[in-house]
Amino acid sequence: MVTWEFFLEGLYITILGVTVVFLVLSILALAMYGIGYLERTLIEKERQVIETPPKPKEEVKVEEKRPSIEPKKLAIITAAILAYVAEKNAQLRPLPFKKKPSDAWRLYGVQSQIEEVENFNYEMGAW
Repeated sequence: MVTWEFFLEGLYITILGVTVVFLVLSILALAMYGIGYLERTLIEKERQVIETPPKPKEEVKVEEKRPSIEPKKLAIITAAILAYVAEKNAQLRPLPFKKKPSDAWRLYGVQSQIEEVENFNYEMGAW
């Protein structure tokens, strides 16, 4: 029989458990907010350092480099590679597979389960 002492003890344990869980969750939440605040302040400091006006530098003329391969030869090489890949893909053939497996195994499983139930009933004297 349940007495008031057992009921109150269960109630105290429940209250203690819920309190501990929420206390741990609030500590984790505060830690995440603190890490987020710290990260934001560090990023803002980096932005302030980066945003300082740099000293004007002399403009350097950059010459365009032409590709070492002529565009016509590059087009021929690209076409050859694409033709090779297309030929490789054409040689691949899909593997045949059955869309529906044989029903023999399923039927055998159902039959063996029925036999087990019948044997159990026979051993228990239900028949």
